[in-house]
Amino acid sequence: MANDREKEAAARASLQFIKDGQVVGLGTGSTAAYFIQLLGEQVKNGLRIRGIPSSDRSREQAAALGIPLTTLDECQMIDVTVDGADEVDPQLRLIKGGGGALLREKIVASATKQLVIVADASKRVPVLGRFPLPVEVIKFAQALVVKEIEALGAEVGVRLRADGKPFLTDENNHILDCQFGQIPDADGLARQFSDMPGVVEHGLFIGMARVVLIANGDEVSELRAQRYKA
Repeated sequence: MANDREKEAAARASLQFIKDGQVVGLGTGSTAAYFIQLLGEQVKNGLRIRGIPSSDRSREQAAALGIPLTTLDECQMIDVTVDGADEVDPQLRLIKGGGGALLREKIVASATKQLVIVADASKRVPVLGRFPLPVEVIKFAQALVVKEIEALGAEVGVRLRADGKPFLTDENNHILDCQFGQIPDADGLARQFSDMPGVVEHGLFIGMARVVLIANGDEVSELRAQRYKA
């Protein structure tokens, strides 16, 4: 319950970044869901924005709340995106993808002027890697990719649904959850994944977050990125 209160507090604090007339990226996950709910209330009260969801789940929630939606086909630049994260380190590098939407989340983030991350205090870590790193793969290459990731030192598992069948992303791919332990060189690991055939996308979001709002109890801390150099 404490985490839920913190998630809602962080999401509420992010509303300060939303202005009338903007195109707003809608993240995915439990904390982003609070933001979408609160944004829907603002729209009901007269806020004029257009949303671009990062998953089918977020699109369905936003539509049910009456939030006007658009697409990247119609608008290739997003003013601000509010999304959650599974981990945040001191350099505002992120692990994302626990909700299974990392590919679309990264696409939306890449088209965004200002990415605002909202999270509860448990998501703040000194070094990334406590949370298993999600990697989205095409099914054809899955066995090869598993072998390559295991060679990097990770324990790899295919994400499963409640019925025991493989979880499918919105793009009909599988997700590998990769337990590395601490990741001292997140930048280097990201490059290795980007060079790995069969990997559609990985959950390391580096140099993308500009603002992170961390709720700890009733207080929300605002962290801002320094100029990032890869």
